[in-house]
Amino acid sequence: MFGLSEFELAALGLSLKIALIATLLTLPLALFLAWLFARCQFKGRNLLLGIVHLPLVMPPVVIGLFLLTAFGKQGYIGSWLHDLFGISFAFNWKGAALAAAVMALPLMVRSIQLAIENVPTKLEKAARSLGSSSLKTFFTITLPLSISGIVGATILGFARSLGEFGATITFVSNIPGKTQTLPLALYTMTQVPDGEASAYRLAIISAVLALAAITFSEIMARKARQQLGKS
Repeated sequence: MFGLSEFELAALGLSLKIALIATLLTLPLALFLAWLFARCQFKGRNLLLGIVHLPLVMPPVVIGLFLLTAFGKQGYIGSWLHDLFGISFAFNWKGAALAAAVMALPLMVRSIQLAIENVPTKLEKAARSLGSSSLKTFFTITLPLSISGIVGATILGFARSLGEFGATITFVSNIPGKTQTLPLALYTMTQVPDGEASAYRLAIISAVLALAAITFSEIMARKARQQLGKS
């Protein structure tokens, strides 16, 4: 029952690879945007906030269509990247990673923003009053006090990337060994005769990975609350 086939192992390995790359590449942008929304007031803030969070409220298939329009080989960004740098996102794992990153970004931004907002601003003001620059204050005060929340948000982003389906299948299709992640492989197994056993195995793997990620994220969030309580 639990012996994984080569097909299932390929889907699992590709999913982990895509989720890891998507999360690591998204984290710096998510951290910057979260700090921007938590600490800055500027013209167009609400518009930018809405754009960043669109993947949370729009159907993933629509996001996938937008990505295909923008980053496909004939897209206004994708054609430029392909002609100048030879980079192609369509129908390969890079496109799957991009789709996962876009879908995970708002979740990571929101979680990190809440972690930063929970850091007392009086500590940052005190540091700046002693001559610390804004950048130094961020790395010595804000980041250390919100690190547990940031780690938790990263784990949630990783889990979201593992579970991405709609945007991925719309943008890069369902190609075994290239774009077929766990959710896509599970979908495939539900469409073929005698694929139920494989589908159940993939579902169990997905559930275990998601549960582990949520549990670890909750542990990090609890540590963050304890750390702030001591500050």
